[in-house]
Amino acid sequence: MTKDYYKILEVSEFSTLSEIKSAYRRLARKWHPDVAGNSFDVITRFKEINEAYETLSDKVKKADYDTARRFYNYSSENKEQKTETKNNSTNPNTKKETQKKENKSEKKEKKGFSFNWEEFVTKKYQEAQYKKEQEIPKKGGDIHSDIEISISEAINGTTKVINMLQTQICSKCGGRKFVNGGICSACKGNGDISNYKKFSVRIPAGIKEGSKIRLAGEGEKGLNGGKCGDLYLTVHITKPSDYQIDGLNVLKTIQIAPYEAVLGTTLVINTLQGKVSVKIAPNTKNGQKIRLNNCGIKQNNLVGGMIVTVEIQIPKNLTNEEIELYKRLQDIASGSVREI
Repeated sequence: MTKDYYKILEVSEFSTLSEIKSAYRRLARKWHPDVAGNSFDVITRFKEINEAYETLSDKVKKADYDTARRFYNYSSENKEQKTETKNNSTNPNTKKETQKKENKSEKKEKKGFSFNWEEFVTKKYQEAQYKKEQEIPKKGGDIHSDIEISISEAINGTTKVINMLQTQICSKCGGRKFVNGGICSACKGNGDISNYKKFSVRIPAGIKEGSKIRLAGEGEKGLNGGKCGDLYLTVHITKPSDYQIDGLNVLKTIQIAPYEAVLGTTLVINTLQGKVSVKIAPNTKNGQKIRLNNCGIKQNNLVGGMIVTVEIQIPKNLTNEEIELYKRLQDIASGSVREI
């Protein structure tokens, strides 16, 4: 094992992930070919930095590398100890000659051991990582988002089309951020790619606030042939501005003019079930309530009503003619609305 990734990144074996990332960013900027030049040495150094970071920033790869690194150091130390023991036990008369032979043999053995060991560890490590990454399927992560609907849509059901930003693992680098020792050109080193996608979502009738709708397979893309994650939409029912909810009943206030209250009229108002004609009887009082059956909320085979409260309002910006008519009314009024 000739490459010491800790020395390459200028960190220790006990450095934290944050320290490793910081060292990588510093060295990557320093040795990037656009900064340090496009020479062979610079490109080689830059690839080594990326290779070291790819291993030390991944918990599994780092653990395997540390195990192999410690085993190699332990084997090398045993070789040196055995050689030293042999040298100490050699007969003084033949010590020099034997030491020369052992030194030559030791150099040959070390050279062969280093080459064989590196080739063996590299091959086994690559095979294990390839099998782990390519043969073990991993399900993609789930995505959670929100969707807003009106009370009418919640009661009657609807279909909503949403345009949502999806972030999925980069298919080129598999989320590893690097390809062949360099930053992935597809995701620019992010490990994932974001795109907008349209969804047609069916909202069932009678859905409640906080309910979740699951769109199977519309989450993040799976790894190594694994299933895609799911998309979960949390339903939020917007509060209406022109009416209130009281159990299964809908409460609504409508304004009428004084002459409409006196003479009566017919108005068309919006309900949860559509437009409905409401008859205002003559001599309607301010605050009078009118109930519209079966125009409320439907739930468990029950249907509420809409309770309409009448509010008499004087129109703004009365004309002179209208004011004169009110004066005339004042003069000819025969009764009083106040008790004496």
